[in-house]
Amino acid sequence: MVLVAVFGVALLVAVLLSGLAARTVLSTSLLFLVGGALVSDGFLGLIHITPNSEIVSVTADLALFAVLFTDGMHVSLPKLRAHWKNPARALGLGMPLAFVGMALITHYLVGLDWTTSFLVGAVLAPTDPVFASAIVGRKEVPAKLRQLLNVESGINDGLALPIVLILIAAAGPTAGHAEASLGKIVLELGLGLAFGIVLPLLVSGLLRIRLLGAEPKLQPLLPLAIGVILYGLCHLTHANPYLAAFSAGAVLTAASPEAKTAFEPLGEALAELAKFAALLVFGALLTPQLFGDLSVGGYLAVLLAIVLIRPASLLISLVGTRFDRREKLVAAWFGPKGFASVVYGLLVLQAGIPQGEEAFTLIAVCIAASIIAHSSTDVPIARLFHVDDLAGIPGDESTPTHHDGHVVDRHASSIAAAPPE
Repeated sequence: MVLVAVFGVALLVAVLLSGLAARTVLSTSLLFLVGGALVSDGFLGLIHITPNSEIVSVTADLALFAVLFTDGMHVSLPKLRAHWKNPARALGLGMPLAFVGMALITHYLVGLDWTTSFLVGAVLAPTDPVFASAIVGRKEVPAKLRQLLNVESGINDGLALPIVLILIAAAGPTAGHAEASLGKIVLELGLGLAFGIVLPLLVSGLLRIRLLGAEPKLQPLLPLAIGVILYGLCHLTHANPYLAAFSAGAVLTAASPEAKTAFEPLGEALAELAKFAALLVFGALLTPQLFGDLSVGGYLAVLLAIVLIRPASLLISLVGTRFDRREKLVAAWFGPKGFASVVYGLLVLQAGIPQGEEAFTLIAVCIAASIIAHSSTDVPIARLFHVDDLAGIPGDESTPTHHDGHVVDRHASSIAAAPPE
């Protein structure tokens, strides 16, 4: 219960400071990360969490499922078809370049084998706009820039997942984990995709039956019921729950937009709670010993990952586009290692692969450094686009805030929701 109390206190502090976070370099995600570190064995010793603790795997599993389910709901297929070129460049060229670049520096600077190095590259490939919310959530920022960052970060989580799972299997799981074959991984992914498509379509079909239908106050619970059933079904059949969650969210949005609209406030709140809980647990693993275990080469790799690999890969992918120099530099800088990387890193740690602990140490330090670097620079960089009103007056409902404490235009926060310029 100590962990529950700590989470409650961290949540209260985060809410109370969210207004300040909207105007400064403070980030509520960073508060949970730091809070977890402070109460862990490395500092105050109030909670005792190890990489093998069941709370680590359960929290990561539930949180990633919730986040991918709501992320999938933000995928607007018609708008993606209309504005696909720039995000396609970032996903089709920029992401693979970052993946390979990170693998190279991991192998040569940290000394991990090639399979584990590529695994690190896959884990750190996804980005998260939550640490750049002052950029992606403001109408003053060019729409095509907001759209690029939103679409890229919303889809690259799902693209990286199969690669992460396959590379974990290829790295040779040990420590009581059965060796997974490529065929088994593909079967689990395919089964998860099938469940994620069929279940929402089935429920949407039931809604068309005249005698069936939910009253308004219960409508938000319909997608929640789909998510709960899907989560249980995947774990009973060993289907991949993460791909199922993302595909179910996307299919439900296309098949029943009204269900998505009704569920969105509840879903976003649940996803944020799950993310904060996972960040708290992840922070508890960030002990002084972990930072001390990373070599000088590892710290150099972290620095290069943030200031070179991501910026260079995206700048290359944007060659020939209509972005001006300032927009390209901003897009290249804001490639923070976000929540998906946190959970994928925990999956690596839980897998028991031979160099898993070394890989996790590098991943954890890189994520922590990225959170600090990107969440502390989004507000200053937003001012380059003349974004002066970065926070509303407390109690002013006309200026909604991002879940991470930054002001956001709710219509601009959905994937591919930015209008063309």
